Amino acid sequence: MPLWPDRIYNWGTTEAERSRRFPCDLLLPDPDEEMYRAVDVDAPPATLFRWLCQLRVAPYSYDWIDNFGRRSPQRLTPGLEELEPGQEFMRIFRLDSFESGRSITISTKGSGPVTAAVTYLIEDRAPGGSRLLVKFICDYNSRPVALLGRIGMAPGDLVMMRRQLLQIKRLAEAAG
Repeated sequence: MPLWPDRIYNWGTTEAERSRRFPCDLLLPDPDEEMYRAVDVDAPPATLFRWLCQLRVAPYSYDWIDNFGRRSPQRLTPGLEELEPGQEFMRIFRLDSFESGRSITISTKGSGPVTAAVTYLIEDRAPGGSRLLVKFICDYNSRPVALLGRIGMAPGDLVMMRRQLLQIKRLAEAAG
């Protein structure tokens, strides 16, 4: 039974969106925790995808927490859209797979207390807009981490991921 209300795990998403398969499901077929996030973006999928590629160099969340106080770039960095499996994303993830212009799937590197996988999936939304869906799944690799994870992972992810998605939305719409 979930510890938190449904909206903490499923911010901005519909039941139909949560029932679909995501590429990250192949990486952790039976996760301890699943979280879904979504936002509509008034920018074409190609523009939104370029901004997702920026996650290679910065998290676009609360920079003072997860980017060592450095501001995430506010302009597109040339070359970051050239993706290859294994590339680093946000320092703690690596690129597992992608579909150019449509999705990026990343997972944690190495073996730590939590194994996580995330898929960012872009859907076309006419006219000229996009819908960004995110599925974040994780396994807790030890009993103490599982206890702490169950308490803090979903609300912590909601705070950070919501900020990330709204930042990417703002930048993609401005570039539009």
